Amino acid sequence: MNPFSVNVFRTLPPSSNPTGAEFDPEEDEPTLEAAWPHLQLVYEFFLRFLESPDFQPNVAKKYIDQKFVLALLELFDSEDPRERDFLKTILHRIYGKFLGLRAYVRRQINNIFYRFIYETEHHNGIAELLEILGSIINGFALPLKEEHKMFLIRVLLPLHKVKSLSVYHPQLAYCVVQFLEKDSSLTEPVIMGLLKFWPKTHSPKEVMFLNELEEILDVIEPSEFVKVQEPLFRQLAKCVSSPHFQVAERALYYWNNEYIMSLISDNAVKILPIMFPALYKNSKSHWNKTIHGLIYNALKLFMEMNQKLFDDCTQQYKAEKQKEKYKLKEREEVWLKIEELARQNPQVSAARKQNTAGSVSREGEPVRTLTSPLTFTFRATGCSASAQDSTHRRR
Repeated sequence: MNPFSVNVFRTLPPSSNPTGAEFDPEEDEPTLEAAWPHLQLVYEFFLRFLESPDFQPNVAKKYIDQKFVLALLELFDSEDPRERDFLKTILHRIYGKFLGLRAYVRRQINNIFYRFIYETEHHNGIAELLEILGSIINGFALPLKEEHKMFLIRVLLPLHKVKSLSVYHPQLAYCVVQFLEKDSSLTEPVIMGLLKFWPKTHSPKEVMFLNELEEILDVIEPSEFVKVQEPLFRQLAKCVSSPHFQVAERALYYWNNEYIMSLISDNAVKILPIMFPALYKNSKSHWNKTIHGLIYNALKLFMEMNQKLFDDCTQQYKAEKQKEKYKLKEREEVWLKIEELARQNPQVSAARKQNTAGSVSREGEPVRTLTSPLTFTFRATGCSASAQDSTHRRR
């Protein structure tokens, strides 16, 4: 153990981009460790040692202890992906062979996540740690412990709000889906959590959320779907109305998923009234022609599901639009009446003459230029009230 510790455990150099733009694995080149040829030999030797059939955990636990694991976890912040890949495999082997260290490993990984979410928002090894957790979650016994459920709600869901989500999102989505396959009763808190952290102005991130949501809906139980269908489809209606065509397109692709369509069909009475206004409006007003085609497809599927309900929604939508037009007309008429009354007010005419002459007020201050007849009416009334007040006090 000593040769491994001496060669590998070290203070990592400062990050090359600690506070700048998020690292994009497809565009940016990672910073590689200069001493990697040497480190690689040490890592390979240690990994073969752990995987050896002659390896005895009972003897090795004297050396591979909590301090060793903590030092190993600190190296996950290395910028070199080759080192992180070895660390991932080594930590997974240690987790599998040393039962006494399992709770400690999970707790320390949690601490890294907490620090990442609420303090630094910068760590190079989040994707690798989530990959380890994906296989750990897969092996959880049923029923799930409360500790594991809390990990999902307090750690995995808040990880969605970090701005560098794209770096580790596939691994995070896999972990979330693994939990739901283990325990379907967690579906409601998970979907409500996703809706809580739903991005408002970051369209690429919104597309990632839609991808994950479809993965969740692929494994959702019909009884759990009913609990979340209304808030879920209210959000999907917003996505369909998005001016960013990739967001609208990704949301409309849900109508190509057979299982999701079966869920929608069973609950069309609740879902269609939520979706119809967004679909109908954007079928005419959206700027992208591809979106028009996808919307027509969705409307056609809804029509085939329940023709009567579709007709009812159409009539209701048209009635709502007529109501809106009537209210708008009423509002315009009220404003016209107010303007006419203001024009007929004698104080308005007097003030206009006064303004034209450029006269000065009693206190010696220039009279303000009128912004509108209505504004003057209020000011004139205010002045009149003040004058009456002072007269009353003199009496």
